[in-house]
Amino acid sequence: MTQNNNSPIEVTFKAKDGSTVTLRPAKKEDAFDIITNVEKIIQKGRYIQKERVRTIEEEQAFIQEMAVNNNMYTVVEIDGHVYGIARLIRGELKMKRHTAVFRTWLTEEAQGKGLGKKIMEYTLQWAEQNGLYKVCLTVFAQNTVAKKLYEKYGFITEGVQKYQVLIDGEYDDEVFMACFIEKNM
Repeated sequence: MTQNNNSPIEVTFKAKDGSTVTLRPAKKEDAFDIITNVEKIIQKGRYIQKERVRTIEEEQAFIQEMAVNNNMYTVVEIDGHVYGIARLIRGELKMKRHTAVFRTWLTEEAQGKGLGKKIMEYTLQWAEQNGLYKVCLTVFAQNTVAKKLYEKYGFITEGVQKYQVLIDGEYDDEVFMACFIEKNM
């Protein structure tokens, strides 16, 4: 993995299948790829917590807002197109600015390439460099692959909301997890 020394972080590496992948801050020009892929994931997926796709204008405004608020909005770029994202959204209140909520998704085409590990490394590095102490997330209990990945990177379960979601006629629990960045304590 190579990293540019400029802030913000940009990382380029080879995926398991040999393709070149770049993790970099989202730009307004990425909005079309982002909303197109979110639409596919919503139609197919069961693990994304989103029911409506933003318009291009809404997504562009969101990308800009994320940068203004010093949040992380990273795209997963493969061959010039965006196939996933990772976000850290800081707590809005001053008393919660040391925390952030993590969200991520990858399209089917980007899965199985070892990208989840790289996204976690990138995200935790960004959190450390930007003074965060606690990174929070939620994951559905049936999403065992994601849960194991988060645990591998130091996330612990803080709580469980039983039967929190109803997807395709099945109830699932929502697991609340957190990782603490000890260096920023």
